[in-house]
Amino acid sequence: MIDVKNLGKTFNKGKVVAVDGVSFQAKDGQITGLLGPNGAGKTTTLRMLYTLLPPDQGEMSIDGVDPAKEPLAVKRAIGVVPDSRGLYDRLTARENIAYYGKLQGLSSAQINKRIDSFCDVLDMHEFIDRRTNGFSQGQRVKVAIARALIHDPQTILLDEPTNGLDVMTTRALRGFLQDLKAQGRCVVLSTHIMQEVAALCDHIVIIAKGKVAAEGSAEKLLARSGAQTLEDAFVQLIGSDEGLLS
Repeated sequence: MIDVKNLGKTFNKGKVVAVDGVSFQAKDGQITGLLGPNGAGKTTTLRMLYTLLPPDQGEMSIDGVDPAKEPLAVKRAIGVVPDSRGLYDRLTARENIAYYGKLQGLSSAQINKRIDSFCDVLDMHEFIDRRTNGFSQGQRVKVAIARALIHDPQTILLDEPTNGLDVMTTRALRGFLQDLKAQGRCVVLSTHIMQEVAALCDHIVIIAKGKVAAEGSAEKLLARSGAQTLEDAFVQLIGSDEGLLS
């Protein structure tokens, strides 16, 4: 479970406010969506959670551990699929995944067993032993997901994982995330794509201009806004249609 209270982050000596008092909870056995236009503060919020950025204010905990105070403990406990993916292009997909497994202290036998499982679940057999240089977006995302989950974390953070994916790969990824939810994992999905939220998320946190504009289930957000679609509800709740995508 993730608990965030009054989280804040500024840049350029306080002149740029990226995150401004964000609070929310993400529970185990649910997919929580961070929904907002580009530049809303979603990625910055995730980066604070996975210890890449220190917060300027507020509190956060992941399964009772404060990422700001115990970054190594949090890194061992979570899986992260960042927006940049960050694969090593000179390594094969298998080597990319295995490297992170070794960083997490797994044995070679454990790593090989997990990689075999990911190859089946994510349909990676065809490219698992190819260098990642030249991979498609879909292939890169699959490797990034396998790498993030190699140590079997309870909490998974994904930053716009379907960007650039084709329809079939997107559908497969949605099914995989639903399987993680069924296993009781805590999944946090950052996106600006309405279809992702409608298809996957149990709880939605709408972020606009660094603040939480609204949160709740899709049904609650529709009821609160009086809108007929989630897209219309989003526009009403943030008070603007600027930045709205698909």
